[in-house]
Formats: sequence, C-alpha cells, structure tokens
Amino acid sequence: MKIGLTGDSILFRRLNSTQDAEIRPLFDLIRSCDVSFTNLELVSNDFAGDPSLDHGGTHFGAPSWVLDELRDAGFDLFAAATNHSLDYGVAGLRAMLAALDRRGLLHAGIGTNLEEARRPVYCTRPAGTVAMLSCVSTFARGQEAAAQTALMPGRPGVNPLHVTRTHHVTADDLAHLTRIYERLGLRHVLDEKIRLGFAFPPAPGTLSFDGVRFAASDTIRTRTEADAQDVADIARWIGEARLVSDVVIVSVHAHESGYNADGVPDVEIPDDFLRAFTRAAVDAGADIVVCHGPHLLRGLELYRGRPIFHGLGNFIGQNELVARLPMDSYAAYRCAPDVTPHRLYKERSENDRKGFPADQRFWDSVVPVCLYEGGMLRGIDIHPVSLGLGRPAHRRGTPMLAQGAEATRILEAFAALSRPFGTELTVADGAIRLPLMPAAVGMEG
Repeated sequence: MKIGLTGDSILFRRLNSTQDAEIRPLFDLIRSCDVSFTNLELVSNDFAGDPSLDHGGTHFGAPSWVLDELRDAGFDLFAAATNHSLDYGVAGLRAMLAALDRRGLLHAGIGTNLEEARRPVYCTRPAGTVAMLSCVSTFARGQEAAAQTALMPGRPGVNPLHVTRTHHVTADDLAHLTRIYERLGLRHVLDEKIRLGFAFPPAPGTLSFDGVRFAASDTIRTRTEADAQDVADIARWIGEARLVSDVVIVSVHAHESGYNADGVPDVEIPDDFLRAFTRAAVDAGADIVVCHGPHLLRGLELYRGRPIFHGLGNFIGQNELVARLPMDSYAAYRCAPDVTPHRLYKERSENDRKGFPADQRFWDSVVPVCLYEGGMLRGIDIHPVSLGLGRPAHRRGTPMLAQGAEATRILEAFAALSRPFGTELTVADGAIRLPLMPAAVGMEG
C-alpha cells in the first residue's frame, strides 16, 4: 500500500491538476497512491458565517468547490483541525462540515462536539484500511470543541491539544516580577477571585502575570507541555483506530516552535510539547505522525521505526489569493477599508520585501510516499516540491515537482533538518529513498 502525505493546502483558485502539464506530474504521483492525505488550511464555507475577531492570521474563507479540486487532485483524507477552522465562527464551521459531508469526503479534527472532533475516520481501499485523526495546538480560546453532558449539547469546534507555556527565569528575575505583581495589586485581585470561587491558586513555584506564567530556573527559556487529559483522550482514539485499521495517521497542526542549541527560538525546530506528543502518539499506536502549521519544512524523525514528519510545509500556498476579507483583516494590518484584497497582501509584505514572499523556505515542500507491505513499513520515498517563488502572485503557491538543482537544494535542506533527529537521508536522482525497513517496525512492534 502506498500512502502519500502533504502539508497545508491553502487553495483559492482552480488547480486544473489533470490539464496543466507543469503540475500534472506531481498530482499524478498523488493519484497513484492508494491513499493520499492533506491538511485543509482553509474554511470551505462559501464565506458563510460571521468573521471571527480572533482569527488565524488572515480569514481563510473559501468557496466550497476547492474541495472538489482537492478530491480530483487525488486526496482521500482531509485533516481539518487548524487555527483557521473557526475563522468564520461556529456558523462557518458548520458550513464547512456540511460541504465536506455533502461530498462524502473523509475528514477529521472538527465536529459539533468534542467527541466528534476527536474521532478518527477510515479510508478503505483494496490494499488496506488507513485511519486518520486530526488535532491542533494553535487556536484561540473558545475555538476548541466541548463535550456533551447529560443536560447540554457540546460546543462545535476543533480537536484541541492544549499547551501550557511557562517562562523560566532566574530566581532574582522571578522575585522582581513578583514584587511588580504585588505592587500593581494583582495578587489581591487573584486572591479575591479565589475567595469567590472563580479562580484557583497557581501551581507551586510559579507566578501567573496577566495570563503569562513564570517559574524560577537555572536556565532562561520557555518550556511547554501538552495537557495530560487531551493527550490521554487522543491516545484513546488512536488505540481504537489501531484495532480496526492497517495504518494509523495522526495529524498535528502546530505553529509553536522550539529553541536551537544557542537557546534562540527557531521556527524550524518543533517545540518541547510537540516532540513529546508525537512520540506519545506512536506509543499509543500511530504508524505515521504528520505535523504542519509553520508553513515551512522541519525534519523527519524515526521513532520506534515509525516516521514522524515534524513539518511538511505548505503543499499549496495560495494565501495571497483570498477573494474576500472582513474588516478585522484590514484592521489587523492597518489597511484602509477601500484597499482591495490582494493589495492588502502587497501592503502587508511591503511589496514582497518581507513576510512569506521574501523567504524561500515558505515555498519549498516535500511529498513523502510511505510504502507498506503486509502491515510493515518497507520504505519511504520523499519527493521535492516547489511552490514557485519568483512567479507572479497568481501563479506562485501552486505546487509542482522540483527539478534539477532546485530539487537537490530542497532535499538537501530537508536532510539537514532531519539530522538532529538522528535521521540520515541521502539525496540521489532527484529524490530521497529510505531503504527497506526491517520487520521490527511492523504493526505489532
């Protein structure tokens, strides 16, 4: 069984994946797989719903026909839990769910309540059954789905992976912050909330300063930890999927980044919680973990013989081609309301001099194809993808197989990003082909 994997699909124009000779080889590769996966980094709501004030950076409303384009491009499994899922509120989310369900598309990560959002979907082909779960760590408060009770329905939303972030500072720094906290009267405010039953005391040794958490440490850095209940709930459904499928994919949408060896935040490095969670997903029964969110490549880790793709970047990156933007997007980027949508993007990037249009990393991607035989992972082929930086805005962002020197550059960069995880990759003949895996990495391992 061949399983094709991609990162974020941000699609607002027709792909013409069977007619366009330049991009067709890539989509023929996608269509040649028994099962292909992508992440829906958009809201296919036909712009229905109310624009959210706390959105994912830009309101990614889209016509629902983008789903037809992605289906025709060869995709079978759609992860839908992202920081954009609630760009148009609950009504927009419901419109997206309806658009997916009308087409019979297999999607996970969003639902009308928490259990719906948690559940996997199953794609059965002659070669076998693939399960997929989707969760997200980057979202605004209130966008997470909530559970039903005996008396009340749940809340529609995303499958959440809550993250606790603690800034570790020196003991002297913490004492100084505590003095400021107390002089501002914030401790009195907290004590009063605790007395009235509206708050709880902070964890021992920590200070919560206007919602930002600090703790004393010998090392100055920020540390993160996934919520234990979320991890357990997601693991429960991974275990369920393990029982009734041949291959289990876990999709994680996470914009958070970690630190390099010099202690400097680095967007190409996954955060602490993500390293821990992706391994926990494998321990629970996942065969493949696919991460996306920061819109650029991160490395490949092989844990217990299972691939963890820490970041597949953008697969389709048409974020500059959103047809309609609400007033909140104009306010966020300090643009006059009479500015047309693409002109807004030009102003935001200072005419392509900063942001995504000025950074090559956001226009490079890879498509891994995992090969399974008899329930065993036998190899991974990694194909380089270019999103066409340097082309006009209406052409860039549409993916194609990279060729020649560009292909080598993308693959060598991916190999370098994978090395810190102990993964050695060799570029040859315009691709990376991992050797056949030993039987120890089968489903029973």
